[in-house]
Amino acid sequence: MRSICALCMLAFLTTIAANAQETSAPPRISDIMARQQMRHIKLWFAGRGGNWALADYEMDALKDGFDDVNQQFGGDTVAKSVGAPISAVEKAIEAKDRAAFTSAFDKLTAGCNSCHLLLDHAFIVIRRPTLLPYSDQLFATQK
Repeated sequence: MRSICALCMLAFLTTIAANAQETSAPPRISDIMARQQMRHIKLWFAGRGGNWALADYEMDALKDGFDDVNQQFGGDTVAKSVGAPISAVEKAIEAKDRAAFTSAFDKLTAGCNSCHLLLDHAFIVIRRPTLLPYSDQLFATQK
């Protein structure tokens, strides 16, 4: 009986150790970028729908994702590519200005593509979304 308990405890501790190693590994760039693409889409539809609170939320999430990318690449690669456009998007959101938002969003998108080019991933081209893949979420401001 004691040997069965000892084996169970060993298996349990091995599982905990394996999980601890998995969670301490940094996320893969491809996983971060997949989340960034989702946030980019949501940001567009929130801004176009005039849901400035959601747009602000998605902008903060994008910035967090870019921070994760910077941690892995080091340097200021991301800041050079999207730093100014991020500021412009934030100002447009704060002003609740759809025209300024559209212009700033397009510059942000161009910045993403310039970063992809710089990092030898020019085959990844991002554009303004045309379809909303999140049919379960409302993007227009609710009254």
